[in-house]
Amino acid sequence: MGIPKARQEDKAEPPIILSDINSLHQCQLDLCNALEKLADQLPDNIDTQECLHLARMIYPTVKSAHAFEENKLFPYLTSHFSQQINPQTLDRLHCEHWEDESFACEVQEALLSLVKKPEWANHEALGYMLRGFFEGLRRHIAFERDLLNQLLKPNTLLN
Repeated sequence: MGIPKARQEDKAEPPIILSDINSLHQCQLDLCNALEKLADQLPDNIDTQECLHLARMIYPTVKSAHAFEENKLFPYLTSHFSQQINPQTLDRLHCEHWEDESFACEVQEALLSLVKKPEWANHEALGYMLRGFFEGLRRHIAFERDLLNQLLKPNTLLN
């Protein structure tokens, strides 16, 4: 699971933007699936290497997706769909990005603590924390996809 690199064109065209956002969404959903698997394995079947890998991936994965959305996707939506999109919707997503990134840091710290000092870990609390994070991230992605699918032509729908 690696972080896809978004293309750096100044004026990204819709197919490029959609391809990139699909890749970034899928990367985040893969991360969610891996975190869910880890939560399901607590407390007895913890793969410390996988846990360490997830801890190192969580923030960069979320941050790169949000950076792309805010630097490429949101400006595109604002310039091409200003009549159809409520500016408060993008403001909401922007605020959710801050929350998701902050939560990603907390989850990262908790996973690193689990690897360093497994005997100190509160597995029940960690399981709830993981579920809160990946369920929120999945909801965020679903909302973004619904928004994009409402704005775009049927033949360019996101999967």
